[in-house]
Amino acid sequence: MRRLLFLIAFLAAPASAAPTITDPAARAFVAHQEQAWNAGDLGRYFAGFTPDARFTDQAYVGDKPPVPYGTSTLIQARAQARRALTQGKAHEAGEVLRVEIAADGASARVTSREASTVERAGRTRRLCATRTQTLVVAPGGLRSRGQTDTFYRCPR
Repeated sequence: MRRLLFLIAFLAAPASAAPTITDPAARAFVAHQEQAWNAGDLGRYFAGFTPDARFTDQAYVGDKPPVPYGTSTLIQARAQARRALTQGKAHEAGEVLRVEIAADGASARVTSREASTVERAGRTRRLCATRTQTLVVAPGGLRSRGQTDTFYRCPR
């Protein structure tokens, strides 16, 4: 009889809910990305992306809509980052502006403002961008499906 009651209780219990994204988890993910990038730990940085991630750069040109100037796969982005970091240093400081979690909690769109400093051949260059990425729940935690950086003229 006990076994029957246990079985009935087990079958009647709600299935465990799938993991969902929370605002603090999304913000922590972005902070983790920034720490990995600034440490030059490209393995840890790119481990936060899904295998099919895409990286798009675009820029504002006056009052017109952004103009895309390149999209890379995960493998291409990793190779480009490796080359760039062998030629100089890069530091990024970001601020999450908005986290929009999907109704099912399985994905979230994160928008942040990024200010980067790139030192190369004795010269320092400042870059400012708005970054948008979609986070998804994956085995092992959150992952980004890629990012779109929209560059704009840095404020003085």
